[in-house]
Amino acid sequence: MEEFEPHTYSQYCCLNTFRYAWKGVHYLFKTQPNARIHILILLMVILAGFIMGISKYEWLAIFLISALVITAEGINTALEILGNEVADGKWKNLVGRAKDVSAGAVLIAAFFAVVIGLIIFVPHVYQFLKTL
Repeated sequence: MEEFEPHTYSQYCCLNTFRYAWKGVHYLFKTQPNARIHILILLMVILAGFIMGISKYEWLAIFLISALVITAEGINTALEILGNEVADGKWKNLVGRAKDVSAGAVLIAAFFAVVIGLIIFVPHVYQFLKTL
């Protein structure tokens, strides 16, 4: 893993804050296949939304739940990194449990994203099929 430069108070201004945040986002999508899968699915949902002509409230629901899923994935990744550092290559029961709970949170968010997607898209697909 790459070395991480420590922050000092003098470095911690607004621009550096965004720089470090973007480093984290870049790391997330560079190293985590599931984060890339979430983005790919989001792009397909956006395309389907344009094709189906969903409402602004449906767009709002899609972007909110998508942000929740991707944020959960980022928090899960951060917790895994910290857990691996604390465990120092050894199995630690509580670290493993924390990582499982964190991964479970991503699963819950993804499950509800699917539910919201079905609530939004099934009526549109039904309407489309009626016109055939």
